[in-house]
Amino acid sequence: MNKIYKTILGVSAAAVMLAGTLTPVMVSAWGDSANGRPSYTIAEINEGKLGDTITFNSISDGKIGEEKNFVGARVASSDGAYNTKSINVEDGQIYTIRLYVHNNNPKGTERIAENVKATFSLPTTVAKSHTIIGYLDSSNATPTRYWDEVTLASNDNFYLEYIDGSAKYTNAKLGTVALPNEVITSGATLGYDKLDGKIPGCYQYDGNVTIQVKVHKSVSAKVSKQVRIKGTKTWSESVNAKVGDEVEYQIEYVNLLADQVNDVMIRDMLPTNVEYVQNSTYLYNTAYPNGVQLKDNTLTTTGINIGSYTSKGNAYVRFTGKVVDKTLACGDNQLINWAASTVNGTVTKDDASVMVKKDGDVCKDKPVNPTPTPDNPTNTPSTIVSTGPATIVTGAVGAGSVVTMLGYYIASRKKLMK
Repeated sequence: MNKIYKTILGVSAAAVMLAGTLTPVMVSAWGDSANGRPSYTIAEINEGKLGDTITFNSISDGKIGEEKNFVGARVASSDGAYNTKSINVEDGQIYTIRLYVHNNNPKGTERIAENVKATFSLPTTVAKSHTIIGYLDSSNATPTRYWDEVTLASNDNFYLEYIDGSAKYTNAKLGTVALPNEVITSGATLGYDKLDGKIPGCYQYDGNVTIQVKVHKSVSAKVSKQVRIKGTKTWSESVNAKVGDEVEYQIEYVNLLADQVNDVMIRDMLPTNVEYVQNSTYLYNTAYPNGVQLKDNTLTTTGINIGSYTSKGNAYVRFTGKVVDKTLACGDNQLINWAASTVNGTVTKDDASVMVKKDGDVCKDKPVNPTPTPDNPTNTPSTIVSTGPATIVTGAVGAGSVVTMLGYYIASRKKLMK
């Protein structure tokens, strides 16, 4: 047997043995089975307790201490220890969540774990406490699935935003490599010298999976805005169009609170160069799964009441706009369109864009037209000056609105504002 475990953190296996051989501890709180699973000391591993069995994160006196506490959290800017139980969070702070990975079999490349994958389960509601669960899977390990959790808590309600592209895997061979965002959905494949799902046994092959989340307080809803050219099927955050095209917008609303909310108002703020198409608004929810047409045509003026929604209840509002040329500048124009929900005085927003290029004879030898300030307290659509090659034309939001965010998302390119 290859006794690779003879020294961990300066404590020899012999010294551990002098303290006595421990019987494996049965713990029921790790999610591996109804009765828990065994724990092993380094001495027991070196004595051959595992045999040829591959198991993960089961050493009680290992490199991170008790390996069953393999999921932890800390402030992202900190180099301190990971808290594996609970951590109090602050608004706007980013936290790193770690999942430790260690094939405990001491036989190295003779006992390679196959199809090793890590997954995080992130809460998607607003609450004062959120438990993040980390899962570790291997097809030939015993057991094949392991999980642990860490809790993020506050005195105030908050939600967690996954930082897009933050997933990383670090080990002695690879250094630090990026993992796909699927680590928070279907899982990400790990490995030792490449991400092929294969991890040999012992400490020289261990590693850490990390993701980052940001804390946002005082948020009650998710609003997501998308757009597509009418007649196409794919929704996106931005499309290319030309004057005369009709574009379809979709607004999704989700109640993130634990309780039902009533009289949810949805309003859309169109930019100057997009006109609302009359009678084009449709509402989709559990009461109207196939959609119902709303003919009051107030979506882009005073807004519409879409009813009541229980926790995680959602709805979609769709409508059509037509691209026109009222104030388009020569060159590229970005027409930004905002959607907002209002519940009990709290406004939540998100945007989508239509890109329009103006050229031709009218633009020959004519500079791009400079435009007014972005501030517009009267809710009148305005044109704002470009900070790059595109002129940005946006529908503004009134100063009387109480804006808590520009949109809730898990993996989005947009910035949050208050």
